[in-house]
Amino acid sequence: MSRFTVTELMPGGPHRVVRHPAGDLRGAFTRLFCDDDLIAAGWTGQMHQANHSRTEHAGTVRGMHFQRGPHAETKLVMCLNGAVWDVATDIRADSPTFLTSVSAELSADNNTAMLIPPGFAHGFQTLTDNVDLLYFHSAIHVPEAEDGLHPLDRRLAIPWPRGITIMSDRDRFRPMLTDDFGK
Repeated sequence: MSRFTVTELMPGGPHRVVRHPAGDLRGAFTRLFCDDDLIAAGWTGQMHQANHSRTEHAGTVRGMHFQRGPHAETKLVMCLNGAVWDVATDIRADSPTFLTSVSAELSADNNTAMLIPPGFAHGFQTLTDNVDLLYFHSAIHVPEAEDGLHPLDRRLAIPWPRGITIMSDRDRFRPMLTDDFGK
């Protein structure tokens, strides 16, 4: 029996992964990751890295980040405390959904994760204070392959649900997209 319900959010793109805790009088047990259950949703290969981020203040935006090929990665992102509006943007130049975004609320209460395949930029906005995210990565982080899009780029038209209270200088000063992006 699968401990997940997986829903495709965009053809060939991200999936919403809802975890199903098993509980009794003692409490609950929740499977966070199982490659057997996630391969059909696009998990590629082994898990090579796991990361935790802590964001203190509601309204903070982090993103839109990705690794350039050949270091592109699949990510499984889940919220262990608080809530976020999680966003994935298609940056595959040959895709019919190029520069289209999908989003989902991830929270400690809704047991929802987002599985993001290679070719997508990822970011989120915190909906609460004190948010903890856990990321599973199919590839090792390569600093030289880091890249990103400006979270407020009009071409992306990301519908951030709240006013933005905090954004890093790195994200704030990313250039806006030019017509040659993806070519």
